[in-house]
Amino acid sequence: MMKKQIATGQAPKAVGPYSQAVSTDGFLFVSGQIPLDPETGRMVGKTIEEQAERVFQNIRAILNEAGLDFSDVVSATVYLADIGDFAAVNEVYAGYFSEGVLPARSAIQVGALPKQAKIEISCVAQEK
Repeated sequence: MMKKQIATGQAPKAVGPYSQAVSTDGFLFVSGQIPLDPETGRMVGKTIEEQAERVFQNIRAILNEAGLDFSDVVSATVYLADIGDFAAVNEVYAGYFSEGVLPARSAIQVGALPKQAKIEISCVAQEK
């Protein structure tokens, strides 16, 4: 089994001892992304919608670095600081996943997220 680290300056640097993503055995495992601006490393957005958009922009950058896009995502996990934000996040999510076979997904409320983010999303994509 060969593992390859995927990293791009178009997404925030890892804030700990982990990779933005790892490619192995035909799959790309994207680490949880929070709404950090890749240039400044600061949180972006006051609303859940603004934060969700930034998270998806970060995920897109990582997928693109690996030669993939959202149509290649097979599974996503959405972590919310407030499950009451589920409907609003679903609206943003639908803008990125709306055609073809939609990914399997879990959405859960957690006690807290890094840097007091309202949302974090991780995903797995199938490589081409």
